[in-house]
Amino acid sequence: MAAMKRRGEKITMVTAYDFPSAVHVDRAGVDVLLVGDSCAMVELGFETTQPITLDQMIHHCQAVKRGAPNRPLLVGDMPFGSYEYKDVDIALKNAYRMVKEGGMDAVKFEGGSKARANIAKHVVEGGVAVLGHVGLTPQAISVLGGFRAQGRTAANARSLLDDALRLQDAGAFAVVLECVPANVASAITEALEIPTIGIGAGGGTSGQVLVFHDLLGMLSHPHHEEFVPRFCKQYARVGMEITNGLAQFKEEVKSGAFPGNDYSPYKMSKTEEEIFNELMTQNGAKENASSTSLSKDTDESEQLNLYGNNNTGST
Repeated sequence: MAAMKRRGEKITMVTAYDFPSAVHVDRAGVDVLLVGDSCAMVELGFETTQPITLDQMIHHCQAVKRGAPNRPLLVGDMPFGSYEYKDVDIALKNAYRMVKEGGMDAVKFEGGSKARANIAKHVVEGGVAVLGHVGLTPQAISVLGGFRAQGRTAANARSLLDDALRLQDAGAFAVVLECVPANVASAITEALEIPTIGIGAGGGTSGQVLVFHDLLGMLSHPHHEEFVPRFCKQYARVGMEITNGLAQFKEEVKSGAFPGNDYSPYKMSKTEEEIFNELMTQNGAKENASSTSLSKDTDESEQLNLYGNNNTGST
C-alpha cells in the first residue's frame, strides 16, 4: 500500500461481513477488504457499533476469509471493549485471536490519542499489522455526541493530524480518515508517509472505502433512502431487485406457477413409477414396501449441488 501511494495509484477498500460478499469483493479485484464492526448495525440490526463482541467479529472474519482467501488484504476491526485497556497485552492477545482464529492479515483500531498510539505500537511490535482510524470514530459516539463529522474547526483539524502522525510513529501501515473536510484530509495525507483511506473525506486521500451494502444499494427502496449515508455513491440498486424478486417469488408460489415442470427435475424411472403407483393402491403399503424389489440406485448415485455451493446435501 505504501508503494501504491508513492506511485500515485489509488487504493480501493470495501467493508464486507460474510462469505458471499467477500466472494464478490474478491472477484472485483478490490485491494483491501475490511471486516468492519459496522457489521453490528448493517447485518445485526443494532443502532451503534458498540454491542458487537470479539467472538462475533471473529465469526464474521472467518466467513470473509473463506470467501476471499488469497487476493485482498484482509483487515479485521477490533470491536469496542477489546483493546482500550491500560494493560496493552489485552489488545495484543485479542489481536492475535483476530489473526489466528479469524484469518485476518491485520487489525484496525479507532482513535489516535497517546494511549491509543501506545496500544497500536505494542500490537505492531507483537507482530500484528495495524490500520489506524481517526476522524469520526463510531465506537466513541457516546463521547462525540453521536455520528458527527470531525475536523471542522482549525483546532480540531490540527488535532486529527497529530493523531494520525502518532499512529504513523506507532507503526500503523495506513490510516482511515472518516467524515472530515476534504481539505483537512488532503493536508493529513500530504503530511503522512503512510497511505490514508478516506470515507466521507473527499478525493485527496490515498484511497477510498465504502460499505458493500451501501455502495450496491442493498437496502435501497423508494421509502427507505435514509439508510444511505450522504457521502456514499450508489453504484447499483440491488435492494430494488431483491424486493422485486421476493415479491415475484411470493406471487408465483401463491398462484402455483412455481415450481412447475421446469423446476421439478427429479424423476422416477417408468418402472419405479408403475411400482409406486401400484403400492399406493394397496392396503398396508408400508408393510409391503420392504418385500418389494425396489431399486435404490438412482437415490444413492445422484449427487445434488445445493444452497449455492459445491457441497452435496439434502433438505
